[in-house]
Amino acid sequence: MAALDRQLRRELGRAVRKARKTAEAGARAALGALMVEEAEADASQPESDRALRRRLRAHGRQLGDVRAGSGRQEVTRLAHEVAYEHWHRMLFARFLAENGLLIEPKTKMALSLRDCRELARERDEDPWALAAGFAARMLPRIFRPDDPSLAVSLPPETRRSLDKTLAGLPPPVFHADDSLGWTYQYWQTDRKDEVNASGVKIGADELPAGTQLF
Repeated sequence: MAALDRQLRRELGRAVRKARKTAEAGARAALGALMVEEAEADASQPESDRALRRRLRAHGRQLGDVRAGSGRQEVTRLAHEVAYEHWHRMLFARFLAENGLLIEPKTKMALSLRDCRELARERDEDPWALAAGFAARMLPRIFRPDDPSLAVSLPPETRRSLDKTLAGLPPPVFHADDSLGWTYQYWQTDRKDEVNASGVKIGADELPAGTQLF
């Protein structure tokens, strides 16, 4: 496979940077609706939401979000992870589909994303979750079915925007052998600029963005 040319890199860069802003805003809204940051859940929350809230708070603490004595908890790192996981699930699914590697397990047939959408409509499922389920058999560490971050439902307008951004990328982007490397670099571009402009000493939070080490 060939490397991405300059024009395609620019298109990918714009798309990924836009996707991060969109996904992080949507992640914060979704976590807010689940009251993850609050000390107590709302009494009207369904038990399924309460259970997910508990899982997300525990996961956030593992990521480094701090719970105060009042019971309120940061969601900064958790929101970043929710955004990252949702966008990259979509991105990887398209990489697989564009290269004939998204396989339906029963028929062993390669599916396009259009096939996934039609199948998801028949099953009344989310097409990206369905695609991720198929992909998890090949890439279990990327498509983790037990990941609480992916159990978060992003707002419909966020999902539509991410869908549109992903669909706007031309197929050659997904056929180049260096696209994934550029994808991760572009995901950190704006944060890297912030770190460099701030002049702060690079710590654990700044390391991925400031050094491009992942």
